[in-house]
Amino acid sequence: MNDELKELLSKPTASIPDVGRICFGIERNASYRAAARGEIETIHIGGLKRVPTVWVKRKLGLTEDAA
Repeated sequence: MNDELKELLSKPTASIPDVGRICFGIERNASYRAAARGEIETIHIGGLKRVPTVWVKRKLGLTEDAA
């Protein structure tokens, strides 16, 4: 696991573009489109959409309960 991914996973949420780029190798616009389709899970905090890092860990198989 690289340092950038470790940093991303050390926080409770991450930005949609960061998750797309660091975890899936996709660009900013593709990340937002994937989130709009529900392929990247998001939560709403105020006026922001953020990605829960617990979802990222599960999606990447980094937890024991990976689904």
